[in-house]
Amino acid sequence: MKVKLLAVALVAALGCGAAAAQSTAEGPLMIRLRAVQIDPANKSDPVGGTGASDRIHVSKKTIPDLDITYFFTKNIAAELVLTYPQKHDVTLDGANIGSFKHLPPTLTAQYHFLPDGTFRPYVGAGVNLTLISDVNLLGGAGSLEHYSVGYALQAGFDIKLDKNWFLNFDVKKVQIQSDVKAGGSKISAVQVDPMLYGVGIGYRF
Repeated sequence: MKVKLLAVALVAALGCGAAAAQSTAEGPLMIRLRAVQIDPANKSDPVGGTGASDRIHVSKKTIPDLDITYFFTKNIAAELVLTYPQKHDVTLDGANIGSFKHLPPTLTAQYHFLPDGTFRPYVGAGVNLTLISDVNLLGGAGSLEHYSVGYALQAGFDIKLDKNWFLNFDVKKVQIQSDVKAGGSKISAVQVDPMLYGVGIGYRF
């Protein structure tokens, strides 16, 4: 009888422990909303290949982004970053020569170092696909390529605020490049290659 009672008590204790673990376990999905500063590297060939001046620059911009992160394990996750098409002004030696829009969805694989802590740093690497549209350069005479594919590198950290909510800081280096043409001829190659500085809030469930 004592053995049976002990067995029942042990099973009950294990059941309570499992229930408690399930109630405190974090879900695999996190959604973040960030404000992101786009800071282009603005490396370009001189227009027409002449001299060190006559370089094309793309404007800085602050944008919202939405990212969806799925945790395959405590340490391994994948993040998809989404936003809507963003308009950038383009200058040549300080003079405005037009604008374009770009949509830069980015997918990275991440490693999270301290998945059970309050402070949770991570690094990531992946790919960026930038879709370029609404190009209006040089009074309609200029054009850009329709898309750019490049790498994306990432580092950041989450700070756990309570059971589900997190504060997030994130930095990315993204490769975005395009040839610039006028009248069908290439006049420059622009390496936008921006740094992306983000701060936002996340919810995990």
